[in-house]
Amino acid sequence: MSEVQGAGPNPGMVAERRMPDRGLRYLVTEQTPLSAGIGALGATALATLLVGLFGVVTAYGWTPSENVAEALTSVELGAVLWIAVVLGAVALALGLATARRMPTRASREGAVAGAVLGGQGVAFALFLVWFRASADVEQFSRNFFEFVFVTDFWERFVRGAWNTIILAAGGEALGILIGLVFVVFAISKRPVVRAPARIYINFFRGTPLLWQLFFFYFGIVLGLQLDVTVYQAAILVLGLNAGAYSAEIFRAGVQSIEKGQFEAARSLGMGYMQALRLVILPQAIRRVIPPLTNEFVILIKDTSLVSVLGLTFAQQELMSAGREIYASSGNATAFLGSAAGYLAITLPLIWLVGRLEKKMRSGLTGIGA
Repeated sequence: MSEVQGAGPNPGMVAERRMPDRGLRYLVTEQTPLSAGIGALGATALATLLVGLFGVVTAYGWTPSENVAEALTSVELGAVLWIAVVLGAVALALGLATARRMPTRASREGAVAGAVLGGQGVAFALFLVWFRASADVEQFSRNFFEFVFVTDFWERFVRGAWNTIILAAGGEALGILIGLVFVVFAISKRPVVRAPARIYINFFRGTPLLWQLFFFYFGIVLGLQLDVTVYQAAILVLGLNAGAYSAEIFRAGVQSIEKGQFEAARSLGMGYMQALRLVILPQAIRRVIPPLTNEFVILIKDTSLVSVLGLTFAQQELMSAGREIYASSGNATAFLGSAAGYLAITLPLIWLVGRLEKKMRSGLTGIGA
């Protein structure tokens, strides 16, 4: 039969499907007129601010910077800001006053969402009101909207992004290898074996990465006249730093494995290291992939500290490239370019971390998956 017959009091009737208590469709259909109005009012307040700001600046012109300064201090933008403040304040007040009295969970969420959006609109609008009255708007516009590009502007940033990836990837690869070695010592029951690993881990986790870069390059490489370039020293220090954090991540992963699995491996005749290598570590590595990826994201941002060592022109990472362009042009837009480069690298990795953590929670990457 193509229809599912109900088994209740009316067996001839087709069983009615219940709408799930989630999803956009459910939230929209379960709103009351008041909660829907509050949500729309809050969204309107925030949209008025964002669309109005973009529209006013576009009307005056994004270049030269004098046009942007004039737009930011204009009467039109002032009117947009105060309209957003009024709309947002009303949405915030209504949402806070009525959310608990809404008849359904979805309507309560709608009222809260409207209040939050309204509050955001009020906060951003009041910030811009303060900025217009207190800051040097003309100087701000010259710094960030005077788009003066130096020669090979894009080439520098592409090269900087590539060098950033090399520094982070090299440091992370070295750090994972070091972490795998030191975790074996760190989980040992013998203090004499465990102590050196704990000293290394605590030293690199307890001192700033900037100090480590200074000490190892200026104190050791230059002090001992070693044949090591700045680039090589930077990767080595990044790897040693990442190794300490990786060892702790691996230790947590190993300790999360049920003790019975280790005992079972030993009962099958495996030695301590054999059981650790063939049974425990493979499972632990799968469990720590999300935190290791997160550590890699942090390491990418930490590569900006390498700029203090004085990289050559060809070795410059994103921070060095932005600072060099700012020094030659006097335009702070270069720092925005550096930030955009870091975001272009890290945001996909952050998304990947979220996906991995979601799969871990669902059990898809758990042991035996």
